[in-house]
Amino acid sequence: MTDHAAPKSHRTPGRAATSNPDVRFDRYTSHMVDDGWARDEELPVLRTEVSEEMARKIITRNTSPDLSFDRSINPYRGCEHGCIYCFARPSHAFLGLSPGLDFETKLIARPNAAERLRAELANPRYVPKTIAIGTNTDPYQPIEKERKIMRQVLEVLRDFNHPVGIVTKGTLIERDADILGEMATKGLVRVGISVTTLDNATSRAMEPRVPLPAARLRTIRRLTEAGIPVRAMVSPVVPALTDHELEAILHACADAGAVAASSIVLRLPREVATLFRDWLAEHFPDRAARVMGRVRELHGGRDYDPEFGKRMTGQGEWAAMIQQRFKLATRKLGLDRSLPPLRTDLFARPPQQGDQLSFF
Repeated sequence: MTDHAAPKSHRTPGRAATSNPDVRFDRYTSHMVDDGWARDEELPVLRTEVSEEMARKIITRNTSPDLSFDRSINPYRGCEHGCIYCFARPSHAFLGLSPGLDFETKLIARPNAAERLRAELANPRYVPKTIAIGTNTDPYQPIEKERKIMRQVLEVLRDFNHPVGIVTKGTLIERDADILGEMATKGLVRVGISVTTLDNATSRAMEPRVPLPAARLRTIRRLTEAGIPVRAMVSPVVPALTDHELEAILHACADAGAVAASSIVLRLPREVATLFRDWLAEHFPDRAARVMGRVRELHGGRDYDPEFGKRMTGQGEWAAMIQQRFKLATRKLGLDRSLPPLRTDLFARPPQQGDQLSFF
């Protein structure tokens, strides 16, 4: 190693991560060394690469006691939105890819997702419960515009009258308002739109390829006008960076038509902590120490406490204050309501090719 900072191999406009941490499962690590020759203006721009994976199974199960769902679908692995705080980044390591820039630029599409979903729902032993989509990577990230895997998945869910909860930051969800509106009339769908800040500069730095806050607020309005219930998600709340906006975000979402709200504090599992600290040092050096101090206060003196029941809300006085502010604001705005559960009684397997037709 030298005293020089490690050189970059690419220019990375529109990316949040500043590096590619080593994959924790690899036996060897590598370090770039500055030989004095590289110049940023000569480096190529880091482009998004998309590969395909033929899924053998598409519904993923979980038993986490602090999640409201026990099954989910991920049409894509990795996410071009590139949110620096994304807790899903470490999942890329299971693919032999880095949670850093690889997570934002080396994406995996699952083109047979709808086909596998149809087969799994058609299984006579399948018992319907709400499927969550967007809880790991965003189904409406930019490549969905061309791939349309999420739309195909929704078509299957509609055909089976299967309930679905969707979380996204992507305005592309408006494209599917026809399907979602039809499902909403039957009580089969709910959408969560994540709004982390109302400040364009903060948003562009923190979540570089996500539509700007005003665009997400317009999406809330357009979905609600189509009869689709929308939950405003102030997630994550970043201490000493976005927490002061909590009430303003909730107010803006209520004005746009949101019918409920939720909030989760910043959590930095595994490699995300290092990536986030590096990002802070580059974009907000004047408050980096303060932000991380608050983060550790939230998580018992650590960058992250994964304990169920604490990881989403944090702990301590600051966490209690945020929860109280959220409670008061949502009550004032009428966003503190509990939405009724999505319906499962309408679930029905449509006729399959080769089925015996009824005489009656």
